Amino acid sequence: ACDLMNQGILALVSSIGCTSAGSLQSLADAMHIPHLFIQRSTAGTPRSGCGLTRSNRNDDYTLSVRPPVYLNDVILRVVTEYAWQKFIIFYDNDYDIRGIQEFLDKVSQQGMDVALQKVENNINKMITGLFATMRIEELNRYRDTLRRAILIMNPSTAKSFLTEVVETNLVAFDCHWIIINEEINDVDVQELVRRSIGRLTIIRQTFPVPQNISQRCFRGNHRISSSLCDPKDPYSQSMEISNLYIYDTVLLLANAFHKKLEDRKWHSMASLTCIRKNSKPWQGGRSMLETIKKGGVNGLTGELEFAENGGNPNVHFEILGTNYGEDLGRGIRKLGCWNPVTGLNGSLTDRKLENNMRGVVLRVVTVLEEPFVMVSENVLGKPKKYQGFSIDVLEALATYLGFKYEIYVAPDHKYGSPQDDGSWNGLIGELVFKRADIGISALTITPDRENVVDFTTRYMDYSVGVLLRKAEKTVDMFACLAPFDLSLWACIAGTVLLVGLLVYLLNWLNPPRLQMGSMTSTTLYNSMWFVYGSFVQQGGEVPYTTLATRLMMGAWWLFALIVISSYTANLAAFLTITRIESSIQSLQDLSRQTDIPYGTVLDSAVYEHVRVKGMNPFERDSMYSQMWRMINRSNGSENNVLESTAGIQKVKYGNYAFVWDAAVLEYVAINDAECSFYTVGNTVADRGYGIALQHGSPYRDVFSQRILELQQNGDMDILKHKWWPKNGQCDLYSSVDTKQKGGALDIKSFAGVFCILAAGIVLSCFIAMLETWWNKRKGSRVPSKEDDKEIDLEHLHRRVNSLCTDDDSPHKQFSTSSIDLTPLDIDTLPTRQALEQISDFRNTHITTTTFIPEQIQTLSRTLSAKAASGFSFGSVPEHRTGPFRHRAPNGGFFRSPIKTMSSIPYQPTPTLGLNIGSDPDRGTSI
Repeated sequence: ACDLMNQGILALVSSIGCTSAGSLQSLADAMHIPHLFIQRSTAGTPRSGCGLTRSNRNDDYTLSVRPPVYLNDVILRVVTEYAWQKFIIFYDNDYDIRGIQEFLDKVSQQGMDVALQKVENNINKMITGLFATMRIEELNRYRDTLRRAILIMNPSTAKSFLTEVVETNLVAFDCHWIIINEEINDVDVQELVRRSIGRLTIIRQTFPVPQNISQRCFRGNHRISSSLCDPKDPYSQSMEISNLYIYDTVLLLANAFHKKLEDRKWHSMASLTCIRKNSKPWQGGRSMLETIKKGGVNGLTGELEFAENGGNPNVHFEILGTNYGEDLGRGIRKLGCWNPVTGLNGSLTDRKLENNMRGVVLRVVTVLEEPFVMVSENVLGKPKKYQGFSIDVLEALATYLGFKYEIYVAPDHKYGSPQDDGSWNGLIGELVFKRADIGISALTITPDRENVVDFTTRYMDYSVGVLLRKAEKTVDMFACLAPFDLSLWACIAGTVLLVGLLVYLLNWLNPPRLQMGSMTSTTLYNSMWFVYGSFVQQGGEVPYTTLATRLMMGAWWLFALIVISSYTANLAAFLTITRIESSIQSLQDLSRQTDIPYGTVLDSAVYEHVRVKGMNPFERDSMYSQMWRMINRSNGSENNVLESTAGIQKVKYGNYAFVWDAAVLEYVAINDAECSFYTVGNTVADRGYGIALQHGSPYRDVFSQRILELQQNGDMDILKHKWWPKNGQCDLYSSVDTKQKGGALDIKSFAGVFCILAAGIVLSCFIAMLETWWNKRKGSRVPSKEDDKEIDLEHLHRRVNSLCTDDDSPHKQFSTSSIDLTPLDIDTLPTRQALEQISDFRNTHITTTTFIPEQIQTLSRTLSAKAASGFSFGSVPEHRTGPFRHRAPNGGFFRSPIKTMSSIPYQPTPTLGLNIGSDPDRGTSI
């Protein structure tokens, strides 16, 4: 600059960086040389403010041709329009980060979270270093930060950086990046769009172009070369903006010099020496500066003019952008423009994915889990068809949004867990490695999973449950005794004996009057038999003619009625419902016991949930620590399974409890053919089932919105009732297999009754054989059961003889009570000699009663023969007749209607000398 001043100059034009601009400003101000400064950045990097000292004094001779750096204002306006709250700013080595200090201060005041990162020249090495130094959790958080980013770098660096992050899967389809640079041309724009995914916004400086094509190359009287004024010319596309400003600056100076010449106010060129201290400034500098400032030109950069402060106010920024999309190389359009006067002109609303996803085919990974995902059709050579609750939800989303999907099962059939190297396997691993777009199954939303993938809002609540086998109904041979306790049965048996004894004692203390022809007596055996028969409602007959006996029996019958009624009612309940209650009715009960081992699927979400809570020393509830000790036995291999189906089978065929998703266990219990399961669990839903997507997927928000709509209009409840009906065939919460409907009782219910009957038969047969053996040993005939002898005739004869011997007076009479002879053995009738001893017993009534079988004629003939040979009753002109009584089927005695009337002839025997036949008060009734 000093050399040029020595040669003589009118003005100084510089296109340099900010470092040298300050020195030239000082020199120009000292020498009064008009200085037109055009700021140039290195290799197309965005400009930073140079910070030139401006003053209102007349000694300021530097004019800024390029407009001030408005990047701070433009970026703040765009970020505010997009409503960003968290983003990262990338800048290259050549950019001075102090240029956006004002922007950083403003966003910090607004509470935005902003990160800064410098992009090295070797971008590949930088990205590789990120993967090498970051753990998987840190890398996932870094991916989340990259969803919103601002790039302040030259176009070539931006292209390389975009290529690297896309190829390494650091960004996803829902990312949104902003690239701001004044030096971006149309070729750069197309290349940047082609290399990016997601949404891209480009901010660059633009210049107005005349609408009339013929006027584009004419600027007043000046004609511009077609290679510069034609936007489609490759040369004009490759020119830097600073070069365009140089062209317009020279054109502006030419017009100013021409005006000076026209006004005849030309000043000779200054020949100055910079080195001398006493060198004087140029005298015509102020006049030349005023002429330049008042002039203006319409050049390649539009209107070039200066404000009072010496700056160029004319600047326009163009905002270009794309929509979200998966395809590379999609089109770009103009979203708006910005200038310092009017601000933003246009709408930059961050539009999400619309409901129309037609033409989109999503790849869905799943894990088979009833009833969420099941194979409905598997035909060889054709794709598998799936059904289930999660499939219904996915189908509802596809119907509404219009997309299609392809389903495949995760190769290892697992939901996914972090590995030692930080990677994931299973369903989550398929999403992390971008092999699938969506993951759906009985997939719960957990913090670890949400670090590596995105989840929609929950479409169903989740809780942990336990599957247990119902208690089997044990066969009780004596279920008929179950209605009463053993002590109660003992009391009833004692009561029967006590009441029988009391009845006997009452009859002994006050003997009842026996009716004529009575068939029973008041022995202890008969009293016991009567009390037992009335208790079992089979009847009986004893002479209870006294008031005390009748009161006793009335109370006993009332007692028997109440006991039998209570027994009948309780027996019906016991035969239809087995009252067996399980001791496990909650997770707390499960954790407190050790008789039934329990576990879950190894490395599953339930396993991790119990492990984290069980190993947390600050967990207040000790339930999880107890559960973890049981589940972690033998390092988890003893009680845990690899798949949920294995756990269900282990419960069904062994002593085991399976801890798993409550929804899955409820479905298994409802649809079990034998209804052998029941479930317990907590009712608090701390998590939920969601649809997993790739980290940063653009489908997350639109899927979540549709799921909320399904829940609001009740469609989600309809899908739930399809797979979890309220009125299922099995009871989910009963620990025993209760009958839902009445059914026929089986032989097991009455096995005890038959056993009691069989015991009675065996016992009676044994006693009968014992009696037969005993009678044969004595050598006497034991009367059959039909005889039932109560008083034998020998005893009667002795009694009568003693009475007749003691008092033979005519007025001596027997009691009017009948003497019951039961039965009368025809073979033991007394002979003539024996009867002769009983010579006279007047005024007596001797009644003998027996049971006569149907062979009446045979017995009648036998009796007639014996009577003719042994008895002489005198002259009997007519035959005596009488009713016959029969034994009751239950072994007791009762009076029955007259069945047969039979006549028995008696032959008179005058030689007997007793004259019995003529006495009507005497006789023998049969």
